[in-house]
Amino acid sequence: MAKKYDVIVIGAGPAGYVAAIRCAQLGLRTACVDEWIGKHGAPAPGGTCLNAGCIPSKALLESSELYDRIRQGGNAHGIVAGDVGLDVVAMMDHKDKIVRELTGGIETLFKANGIDWITGHGQLLADRQVQVSTHDGGEQTLSSDNVILATGSAPVAIDAAPLEGEQIVDSTGALNWTEVPERLGIIGAGVIGLELGSVWRRLGSEVTLLEAQDVFLSMADQQLARAALKLFGGQGLDIRLDACVKSTRVKHEVVELVYEDPQGTHALNVDRLIVAVGRRPYTEGIAAPETDLLYDEGCFIHVDENCCTNLPGVYAIGDVVRGPMLAHKGSEEGVAVAERIAGQSATVDFDTIPSVIYTHPEIAWVGKTEEALKKSGVAYRSGVFPLTASGRARAMQQTEGMVKVLSEADTDTVLGVHILGAHASELVGQAVIAMEFEGSSEDIARTVFAHPTLSEALHEAALCVDRRAIHIVNKKSS
Repeated sequence: MAKKYDVIVIGAGPAGYVAAIRCAQLGLRTACVDEWIGKHGAPAPGGTCLNAGCIPSKALLESSELYDRIRQGGNAHGIVAGDVGLDVVAMMDHKDKIVRELTGGIETLFKANGIDWITGHGQLLADRQVQVSTHDGGEQTLSSDNVILATGSAPVAIDAAPLEGEQIVDSTGALNWTEVPERLGIIGAGVIGLELGSVWRRLGSEVTLLEAQDVFLSMADQQLARAALKLFGGQGLDIRLDACVKSTRVKHEVVELVYEDPQGTHALNVDRLIVAVGRRPYTEGIAAPETDLLYDEGCFIHVDENCCTNLPGVYAIGDVVRGPMLAHKGSEEGVAVAERIAGQSATVDFDTIPSVIYTHPEIAWVGKTEEALKKSGVAYRSGVFPLTASGRARAMQQTEGMVKVLSEADTDTVLGVHILGAHASELVGQAVIAMEFEGSSEDIARTVFAHPTLSEALHEAALCVDRRAIHIVNKKSS
């Protein structure tokens, strides 16, 4: 007889493990099934985010930025450093240590909350049963009143650049190199491509990014995107837009690429190549055919606004459903579903989910872009404050970028906030809170911010909406 639970979660990434913990907190007997095997050869919860995505990439971004800043010298601060060395193996060990600590932390949380962590591949069967195929070849069947599908996503592969050893890799492979490639090519200049390109550029690679779109960061506000493109170019990232890769081959440890752009066909030779063209929902084998689980275009699992699938008692969250593929979005969906299963009311506001690109400077935003507002015909006002006018940014010698506030013309309700600059990932949280409370630019402008801080730039941008900023000359309203 199948072991019975109140809730079975398939997937232990940021969506799944958070859902499992919240279910257990609410008194539901919960199991979490996951098949991830860590670098150490043992099962590891946390999914792509903790094991091969968000966390390891941020660890390398931090390490590489420290190296880059020290190497460039701190003469302006009166700091004189000698020769700066680089130990890539030690850097990777540091990254792996952080991953082990965090995945181990999830194991501890599972135990503390009484969650059964079952390792192996989970597949939804009829009547909310789950078959688990273990790594040693065994099988067991579980039964539940509710099943939450949270299997995450995987890198998109392209026929023009099949993966090959350590020469042509996806984002996961690029997090494990122990030597700095002299010439690095990246297919895709989106979030993943820019972050990985930043890591290896700082460590000494000559980096070329080939982006098929003719617009840089089309999902971001284009005023900030254009400024970021110029900054990244100045740092040494060679970003080529409207460049479509046609073929690749590895010859004598060199990757030979052929790509096309409006000027014609070009060849490019690099020592390593990263394929970073996006991610796709990981739904292979997630449900037996007889369940008739419904999918949308692109293999996303079909859900309604409450993350309910077409099957009673079966939910789907995170990267396998509509919406941005962001860890925090999946986590909040997990919490909301757990609370609905427990009979509570819960919602997720998709209009106030922040996005971040962890380059230097960082790019972060929440809400609508100026382009989206124009396209939809919404009347709006805009306020932009440059970080060159921030005292704290000048003290930090990080004056690149700006803060932009967009508000509705009649009501002054904040519709979007866009930040290019140091610690944008932290600053955007203030904008999210303001928008969650349906705040106006006037609300932000009337709020007292500590001085000197980078947060003051948000305050001044809100003042700019009404052309009354203090620390810049205000432009006349258009």
